Amino acid sequence: MPLAYLTRIAQTPAPTFDEAERADLMAALWEELGYATERDEVGNVLTRLTPPGTEGWPALLLAAHLDTVFPRGTDVTVREEGGKLIGPGVGDNSASLAVLTALLRDLRGREGELRRPLWVAANVAEEGLGDLRGAKHLIATHRERLGAFIAVDGYLGVAVTRAVGVRRYRATFLGPGGHSWGDQAPSALHALGTAIHDLYALRRPATPRTTLNVGLASGGTSVNTIAGSAELLLDLRSLDPELLDDLDRRAQAALHGAARAVGVGLRLERVGDRPGGDLGAAPLLDLAREAAREGRTDLRLASSSTDANAAAPHALPAIALGVYRGGNAHREDEWVQVSSLGPGLRFLARVVALYQRRPVA
Repeated sequence: MPLAYLTRIAQTPAPTFDEAERADLMAALWEELGYATERDEVGNVLTRLTPPGTEGWPALLLAAHLDTVFPRGTDVTVREEGGKLIGPGVGDNSASLAVLTALLRDLRGREGELRRPLWVAANVAEEGLGDLRGAKHLIATHRERLGAFIAVDGYLGVAVTRAVGVRRYRATFLGPGGHSWGDQAPSALHALGTAIHDLYALRRPATPRTTLNVGLASGGTSVNTIAGSAELLLDLRSLDPELLDDLDRRAQAALHGAARAVGVGLRLERVGDRPGGDLGAAPLLDLAREAAREGRTDLRLASSSTDANAAAPHALPAIALGVYRGGNAHREDEWVQVSSLGPGLRFLARVVALYQRRPVA
């Protein structure tokens, strides 16, 4: 039962860019099950199951991300209440890591039954400004040895088959600063406010869905100081790569235009680029649908931004599949339905088994 691992994983902090403690735990858990693990340059944990006679065949890679959205210092204590486990990150993505570990446990001693290689990874930097660094590195490094990629992430019954493209920018407006009465310098906060107004005025199509969001904004030093610097973080998304490119160009123009209009400088840094588009998920979706039918689970298709996005530029068939039921993701009162973990494990194990039966290309 994945529950045996979940609390321990969830109570091990793993902020984005600071996942080493949880990575150590996952490596230890998998090594206790008898699997050799390796740690790559960016911090991903990987174990490879390669049955005799399958060397060199394309592998199925399963990956669940290590990181959570919660900063170090967050109380990550998990409590049980009414059939639920409640705590920061208990679902996203601790539950998926627990299910992957339970899958490895159940395969122990049965690796010879596999008809093709199976790789399992706990990857870094999926959330926020992590920009899928772990998944991007895994796929870029091993593409020639991979046949398909499954990101284990999200709720049971949801299959992500289309990747939402994402671009993110940090825009820093820079001026000379000065005294609010004694100087007449332009304000970086004025430019920031102008930029936010102009960004939200940009035309965006309703379909395919295309969005713009200024998620963070800050600046200045005191009420009687002309702001010498101000910063915003901008998130752009679309289901259509061309529409995303167009919005990206217009958003950059709006930022530069605001800086020029006010008379301050602009430092613009792209801090996120998640490729979008078709994931080539059809073969994997067929397997997921069959596994869902056998488990009497309704399967709903979705478009989202997950580690599966990292496969899009490499023409590697990919899908993201959820393996637990819960709610309140990215909140400190996130919860997981304990009774869903068993069905989630059986669903994932069945998808893997069905994949093993496919003819080797």
